[in-house]
Amino acid sequence: MTVTAVRAPERPAHRDPNVLRWLGAYTASMVGDSIYFMALAWAAARTGSASGTGLVLAAGSIPRALLMLGGGVLADRLGPRRVVIGSDAARAVLVLGLAAILVLTAPTVGVLVAIALLFGAVDALFLPAVGALPPRISSPGQLARIQGLRGLAARGASIVGAPLGGVAVATGGPVLAFATAGALFALSLPLLLGLRIRPLPGPVTKHGGTVAGDHEERTVAEEKPTARRDLVDGLRYIRRHPLLGPLMIVIGLSELGFVGPLNLGLILLSEQRGWGAAGMGWIVAGFASGAAGAALLIAVRGRVPRAGLVMCLTVLVGATGIAAVAQIPSVPLAAATAAVVGLFIGLAGALCGALVQTVADPAYLGRVTSVSTLFTYALIPLSYPATGAAIALWGTGPVYAVSAAVCAAGGAVGLTFTALRRAELPR
Repeated sequence: MTVTAVRAPERPAHRDPNVLRWLGAYTASMVGDSIYFMALAWAAARTGSASGTGLVLAAGSIPRALLMLGGGVLADRLGPRRVVIGSDAARAVLVLGLAAILVLTAPTVGVLVAIALLFGAVDALFLPAVGALPPRISSPGQLARIQGLRGLAARGASIVGAPLGGVAVATGGPVLAFATAGALFALSLPLLLGLRIRPLPGPVTKHGGTVAGDHEERTVAEEKPTARRDLVDGLRYIRRHPLLGPLMIVIGLSELGFVGPLNLGLILLSEQRGWGAAGMGWIVAGFASGAAGAALLIAVRGRVPRAGLVMCLTVLVGATGIAAVAQIPSVPLAAATAAVVGLFIGLAGALCGALVQTVADPAYLGRVTSVSTLFTYALIPLSYPATGAAIALWGTGPVYAVSAAVCAAGGAVGLTFTALRRAELPR
């Protein structure tokens, strides 16, 4: 008689203590990020130099963009848990140290730029590693839910972080705000230290391959690989992969067409229409509510059939909404349209993240995550001046239409790849 083993049902992500520890640490870090950036802006403004303030706020994006791919290599070499713990500890020390400096002396542009550069460099390590952690802490069938929970945490951090930072600045100035951010970064450390890392099977690669261990990856190689070789191997792996290459194209085009209109473009649109800051706030709130709804849907449902096809189609629908926002005359209708955009673009983002994490070889996951994250964090600052200059020349309507076309191109290109159209998430 043959006895068939019955596989125990997976524990849902929202009931898994390991996932909840990761989610708590991630949320604390994201709230700390929001407070840090607000405190940095206020401290820079107190220097009295408008050009210096702009320099301080832009400084962090430079090392973040330059070092992001290196952060992915480091996450694959050392294990993402170690890199996340080290980078969060470094952020806590940096920000608490800045608070201590500001107790003793007034902020200067030079000090703030130095901190912003260091913080951006550490962020370049943190972002790929924290994105590579979910497959190490849960089963493949729960990764979509984890992406939904991560989206909810990010939206919640934005909602909570900005008011909390404002209260801290109003109460104790930038010193209290920086101290609060540093404390939140420190709070994430015991949660991260308590994570249990799952053993992940993965083939040993020719150069710098890894085999998952009980706690961290073990590097296996006949000759010691260099960081440059690891990076080149990671990029080559993405280019040759039937799903990852197309996914990176979708991410790059959709982000390029989306972030400019949502951020700088929305400010200029509100000024032209006379909606003011309050009107812009309602539109941003509409987008945030739609994105939160998408994250909640994924977190509850856990799996969407035909995930690749749905992802590409939702990008197309979201792009149509982007073009529509610039043609709508009233704030309530614009906010409702923004909510639709947030719902569909948020759903596409969650599905894309889940697909990336389920199809990538564990040995390359840090490098894959660094490339997808690089598109987001490098394209955002680069798109602002181009968006502003284009709106000054042609107005908001044409620029929103072109941006929507670029975003839609991401979904359309994705549909041309059969493997992506047929991609499914694990059951």
